[in-house]
Amino acid sequence: MSGLFGKKSKKKMKQQQNAAEAEAARTENSVNSPAAPNKMSGPSVSAPMQPNVRPKLVFHTQLAHGSPTARIEGFTNVKELYTEIAKAFNIPADEILFCTLNTHKLDMSRLLGGQIGLEDFIFAHCRGQTKDIEVTKSAPALGLTITDNGAGYAFIKRIKEDSIMDNVKTVCVGDHIEAIQGTNLVGARHYEVAKRLKDLQEGTSFTIRLVEPRKAFADIAPRSSKAATEAAPQKVGTGKQTLRMRAKGPATVEDAPTEFEERAAKKIDDLLESFMGIRDMELAETMVDICKTKNNPDEFAQALDDRLGEFAFPDEFIFDVWGAISDAKMGRI
Repeated sequence: MSGLFGKKSKKKMKQQQNAAEAEAARTENSVNSPAAPNKMSGPSVSAPMQPNVRPKLVFHTQLAHGSPTARIEGFTNVKELYTEIAKAFNIPADEILFCTLNTHKLDMSRLLGGQIGLEDFIFAHCRGQTKDIEVTKSAPALGLTITDNGAGYAFIKRIKEDSIMDNVKTVCVGDHIEAIQGTNLVGARHYEVAKRLKDLQEGTSFTIRLVEPRKAFADIAPRSSKAATEAAPQKVGTGKQTLRMRAKGPATVEDAPTEFEERAAKKIDDLLESFMGIRDMELAETMVDICKTKNNPDEFAQALDDRLGEFAFPDEFIFDVWGAISDAKMGRI
């Protein structure tokens, strides 16, 4: 009997040893293979957390004069955006004058600035015909409002009715100002171009070189046509978030501007035109952002000088901007 019990005891011990080894193997696998943890092994070592990678933002784009639709992604500022569009259509990046959102037309209320709605469709307007025009400055103001594309091209955003330039029918909204009196202005900011035009002596004649956007056949029409005039501002896109691009720093996805911020920025854009002859919604939005944390005009003026000193804003303009933002906060505009 003792022999029989001895065999059974050894057999039982062997089974227990095998079970222990199998359990150890399962435990090891549960640690080394987080995809298949062992539910029966009690407290287990959790798998390392995977980094939370934000999905890439993809935008659709076309050339405004006509092209297939392309998809672009991976840009953080306007220059990189133009580079990605150029790659998508196999054209040089410097062929792109500016972009509009959700329309292929020369609608100056739809210009791409520092923000793009996540559902916006981008249309790139490319270089077309170059024209050299001689103009006589017969009055103190030429009647042009200048903006720029954020990548080195200043262009005409508005032509004042009955002004000097309004009477020169070959000068059009959307024309890039490439040179004045033989001085190349590619790379100049809008305020620099506006100042150069303002500083021209009254009574003198000068030559201005313009590059008009390339037109689709269906859009060729006189300057007074709907395609070349500014439409009433409309909200673009339907998304509640925007991709905000900055000259310095990474692009970020942010909530769309509040109603107060939109009103304030629009008023500041009007002030920029009155004081400096430029329009720049991105600059206006930046000024609203700066003002949010300031308690008085002096703090605001110092912050503007620190961040936007190259503009050399006059004191009168700064106080008007402070007043406009205050009025927008109180709902007076």
